[in-house]
Amino acid sequence: MDKFVIKGGAALQGEIPVGGSKNSALPALAAALLTEEPVTLRRVPAVRDIRTMQRLLVDIGSKVDVDGETVRLETPAIVCPEAPYELVKTMRASSLALGPLLARCGRARVSLPGGCAIGARPINLHIFGLEQLGARINQTHGYIEAVAPEGLRGAVVHFDRITVTGTEDLMMAAVLAKGETLLRNAAREPEVADLAQLLVKMGARIEGAGTSTIKVEGVERLHGAEHTIIADRIEAGTFLIAGAITGGDVTVTGCVPEHVGALVSKLQQTGVGVTQPDATSLRVRGGGRLRSVDMTTEEYPGFATDLQAQYMALMTQAEGIAIIEETIFENRFMHAQELARMGANIRLDGKQAIVAGPRELTGAGVIASDLRASASLVLGALVARGETVIDRVYHIDRGYEKIEAKLARVGAKIQRVE
Repeated sequence: MDKFVIKGGAALQGEIPVGGSKNSALPALAAALLTEEPVTLRRVPAVRDIRTMQRLLVDIGSKVDVDGETVRLETPAIVCPEAPYELVKTMRASSLALGPLLARCGRARVSLPGGCAIGARPINLHIFGLEQLGARINQTHGYIEAVAPEGLRGAVVHFDRITVTGTEDLMMAAVLAKGETLLRNAAREPEVADLAQLLVKMGARIEGAGTSTIKVEGVERLHGAEHTIIADRIEAGTFLIAGAITGGDVTVTGCVPEHVGALVSKLQQTGVGVTQPDATSLRVRGGGRLRSVDMTTEEYPGFATDLQAQYMALMTQAEGIAIIEETIFENRFMHAQELARMGANIRLDGKQAIVAGPRELTGAGVIASDLRASASLVLGALVARGETVIDRVYHIDRGYEKIEAKLARVGAKIQRVE
């Protein structure tokens, strides 16, 4: 397995471009199953989860052509409506195939989500919603087996809790259902709105995407379309924190500033200077004394759970005590122990992490436990004295495309060792 070797102490300087959003590209790829016509997606990141989804689509019956950041998909027929465990065990987004397969061919067999060990996906919310649309679902031997022999029908679905993938899955199922579907307490994330834009281009009738109530009027069929994936707000946020934690001067380009508004507000509260040079860039300037600021993860537009680990790394360098509360996933503090190996002072108390700083971090051998935890260890290593070796970086490859090359370009002393 590959490792990262990082020598800390360099203040990052320069521009870092942001790629397309993994969390937006995954449902967009799944949406291509809804039509037999070609769907072309641009700005698709070449990360491990995307490659896994592409392999899954080929098994289902899609023809997938990849040309750099452009992916062209065509699914003339569903050959095998199944997402097997052996293929999707490393990816938490396998359930995104459930809605499109049910809508397109009336049956699906999908392995329960795998991927990171950060907590359970609320797959019961997917199941409940699809049952409201008329599907019959059994869960057995680690698989969800669903059938809708007479097709799906519109219904009112109220999510007990906000779920991004659940909202996306139900929205994709509803576009080919008979009648009108109302999704209430829906996720408002930018990735949901981006998927809706693609579906509308394909001929779907959707209103309210990006709000808590989404209305879908079912149509008989969808057609092909072309779509450009939005910028990855988690990658953008990670690089902003990288600039801040190293006391550097970093401009993150090609992003959507409003998508990281909650993070920008926190950075400014800590004493970091953040400005917006143009409509698609953010500049962060560190170097001053950091102040500890409490943070609670929330659904969009609140502070993203996918940036919690990175923010914790930043707080190890801030003066005072910061209380970080994780409300989305129940097991997302595994990076705390690895940061403590580097010298961080972190105490865990249920859903809260209490971080006391500033603490000098020192290089150590650490292990990445999940995708975003990997990023927090990279950030800690960038300011640590000495050399840090991060093992199991395949986790970070699931969501960041060549992160070591992008950071090296702005002065980080980082290399991948095979």
